[in-house]
Amino acid sequence: MIAAWTASFRSLPALITLTAVLLAAGSQGHSQISSTASLPDAPQSPTQPATPAQPQTQTPQSGSTPQPAAQPGSGTQQTTGPETKEQQQQRAQEELQKEEKQRMLGVVPMFNVTSNSSSAPLSAKQKFQLMFKSSTDPWIFFLTAADGGLSMEGDEYKSYGQGVEGFAKYWGAAYADTFDGNFWGNAVLPAWWHEDPRYFRMGHGNFFKRAAYSASTTVWCKRDNGKWGPNYGNVAGNFIAGGISNLYYPANDRGVELTFARGASVTYEGIVGAELAEFWPDIYGHFLNNYRKKKARKAAEAEKQQQQTTVTNAPPKPDNPQ
Repeated sequence: MIAAWTASFRSLPALITLTAVLLAAGSQGHSQISSTASLPDAPQSPTQPATPAQPQTQTPQSGSTPQPAAQPGSGTQQTTGPETKEQQQQRAQEELQKEEKQRMLGVVPMFNVTSNSSSAPLSAKQKFQLMFKSSTDPWIFFLTAADGGLSMEGDEYKSYGQGVEGFAKYWGAAYADTFDGNFWGNAVLPAWWHEDPRYFRMGHGNFFKRAAYSASTTVWCKRDNGKWGPNYGNVAGNFIAGGISNLYYPANDRGVELTFARGASVTYEGIVGAELAEFWPDIYGHFLNNYRKKKARKAAEAEKQQQQTTVTNAPPKPDNPQ
């Protein structure tokens, strides 16, 4: 589901990220994880419109003309009916605009993550919009450049060479992997098979339940009709991207076996990304709470020291006259 978000990660960074997630979340024990800061509530249904107050019924006086019922736009609240397709798409666009502002530490995009299980389904156009937004974010170019640099440092593909030209090839291959996986797994196939490419955060429950849920979303996703089913788009998209990579990887790094290996690797990396998306609010809340406690403790100590200094420097009181 969000494999494209982590498609540029390789095994070592992925393991480091997963270890950080497990240590931070697991340090809270096997009990429920419930950070009070930045932890989203369990996905809730959208707030239902308040039932309009019933106007008081007045008995018409003799000879008076009955007043007509309130018309739309007259200021009287009306009971809303089922959401139309146009209203649903408008709500989806508003939610998508908010999601496209989500960033981890203010830098890492988390556009494909939502805590609202009742989010409006995205149209095909909106799925492509989300895909292009995710694929062209500056962070993706930075991350794929770093990935390409590490691959060049390890001389992973000797035929690419070194220097500026070699780095351009490594960087281009890393970005192409990310873009292809995102294009097929988060746009084309989800639009075709009516799957939602976003990660729906659970946000509550014990650690193991949430970890199992987030891992399962790599192969199990929410559909446009609100039901859950196999995540064909994500898995197939990963292997399609692996097949396309045969066009630009060196000849000795192509073939069916390597295609499946790359597809499986990106699927695994998607699991790592899902775990991070699920537990990041807990990790952030944990460190934020510790920071606030430390700051409050220092403020209390400074105030106490100030009071002691004031008492010490106070002039002595004169003796009472006899």
